[in-house]
Order: sequence, then structure tokens, then C-alpha cells
Amino acid sequence: MKTMARTVSWTVQEEDLHNDRFTGTDRGRSGGSANKVRVVTIEQFLRNKSCSHHVLTHLKRTDHGILKNGGWAYANQPVTAGDVITVRVEETETSEQITPVPLLLSVVYEDEDVLVVDKPCDMPVHPSMGNHENTLANAVMYYYAAKDQRFVFRCITRLDRDTTGLVLIAKNALSGAILSQKSALRQIHREYLAVTEGILPGRGTIDAPIARRQGSPLMRCVDFEHGERAVTHYQRLGVYRKTSKKALPEAIGAAEDMHTCSSGEAVSLAAVRLETGRTHQIRVHMNFIGHPLPGDFLYNPDSVCDLAPRQMLHAYRLMFAHPISGETLSFESEMPPDMRRLLRQYRE
Repeated sequence: MKTMARTVSWTVQEEDLHNDRFTGTDRGRSGGSANKVRVVTIEQFLRNKSCSHHVLTHLKRTDHGILKNGGWAYANQPVTAGDVITVRVEETETSEQITPVPLLLSVVYEDEDVLVVDKPCDMPVHPSMGNHENTLANAVMYYYAAKDQRFVFRCITRLDRDTTGLVLIAKNALSGAILSQKSALRQIHREYLAVTEGILPGRGTIDAPIARRQGSPLMRCVDFEHGERAVTHYQRLGVYRKTSKKALPEAIGAAEDMHTCSSGEAVSLAAVRLETGRTHQIRVHMNFIGHPLPGDFLYNPDSVCDLAPRQMLHAYRLMFAHPISGETLSFESEMPPDMRRLLRQYRE
């Protein structure tokens, strides 16, 4: 199986040398006063580029893993503006614990550093008890095994088993470290399409902490005493009624105060953006404000039916800065057939 390598070069800029974390002190020979001298090492420069400790250790152990202006270099060597620092990351390992399985894999975008796929419903992201060979990880491992390439499955954005939509995967340790930091800093932006029961208010923000529900290994709940902060922003896109022959976005104004409308009579379509990333956040928050998702077997079990066999939630938009080039990448995924089918029933 091929050992894949990724080589990346950065040119040191003047601003890279003026980070307060890199400021050292040196005493002058006369007067004894401390004169600040900015000395930035290659390792500090690479850490500022979001290279993790794991990646730096790998680079130090790799033959010609770090170059300065084309020549082999130690990580503790200083850099100056204009220096070109090149790193070589080799993929010598593979996710041996994940079995390659020929499953449906819809690739939206791929380059040397990232893979964006459109995940279907009824597919967990990672293997777990009872789900060893029907996951996105199995599908991705097969995709690269068919190319005879080593691959470590590094999923940056995760979705619940029955939530469909865009998923971001890092293709090497360097892009994985950079994207993981961007994710922690909320610099990877995702938006969802959600169908909710009833007539959702036009727009709003739900700021309610979420915790694990006592006695349940799966369920979460709003818990203002023990929960972690969770913030969800939403905007209603349309209202759909059973008695109408079409979507009624024009009826929104007249229905602003009808939030108690029976869930069986109307549903809403909303665009949802997460400020935080708690488990089941959208599902829990929508249930908390009285507009649960149809088909949600955990938080709205009575709504599960042939038209809504799973929660009506789709990660339709993904935007992030490329981990190496910095270019802004943006992707969209069409609403899946089952969500469209449900809305068509309400139109009819």
C-alpha cells in the first residue's frame, strides 16, 4: 500500500516575527536594562501555523521533514523574514481498526488536503458497538483502499446517524491539526435545513445549556443547572399546511401569533446555524421551544412514520478556509428526497 506524503512551504512574513508569544529578552552589556529581542524559531513558527505537537514530533523524526530555504534544518533554528520553511508529512499509518466496505460514497470535493462528502441517512460516521461495517468511515477507507493508499480517518465535522449532509474530512495529519484548531475556534461554518412541527417564529436565537439526560446513554436535555452553554440561531424559510396546495410563505405575517398551531396541521422549514456544537443540539433546542423535528425517534417518537422515518435535518452548507492555501471554500448540498417528499405532502 502506498505511503502518501504531503509537502507544504510557507514564506516567513514580517508579521510572523511580531507575535507577543515569541518575544524574548536579552540584557545589554551596559546599563543592565532589558532590551527586547524577537527571536522566532522554526518550531514556534510552525506552531503559529497550527502544527500540533503530534505533527511536530512526526516532522522531527522524518528524514528531511523540515527544510529551511531548501536545506535540512533543526526545529530550534531561528527564522527571519523571507525564509522559506518547508515541511514533509508522510502517512505511514492507516486506520487498521476500520474495515474497508464498498458503501455508497458521494464525494463533493477532494484535493491533497481535504475531502468533503455528502452523507446519507442511516449511516453513522464512526464504527461503534453494533455498527462495525455500515459507517462513513468504512466507506472512506474502502475509497482509498481501492486506490492502494494508506489513510487515517480524521473526521472534522460530525453528524448524527440519521442527519444527512456535508461532512469534512482531513486527508493528512497536517490538515487535520489545522482544521481541528479551526473547528475549536468555530471557524468552520455549517448551516442546516430543518423541518419543524408547527409554525416556527420568523427568526430567533435559543440560548439554553445542554446536558446528558439522567439515566439515558443517548438523550440530551436542556439543563440550566448542569448543562454546557449551547446557542442555536434559526430563520424560518417557509410555512407548509396540510390544507394548502402550496407552501405559504406569504401567509407568514398573518400567522405570526399561531405558534400553538397543531403540529399535524402545519410544519415549518428553517435554516439553522450553530454557535456551539453540543450533541443533538438542534434536535434538543427545537424540542425545547415546542417545535420538535418530525421523525425524531428520541425527542419526538410519536411523529415517526413512513413520511418521516428519521429526523428531518440536513447539513446543507459548509464553509471554511482551506488549511494550507487559506482560500475560502464553500459547498452546498440539495435538500434530500425524504424531506422534499414530506413538504410535498403538506403542499397537497
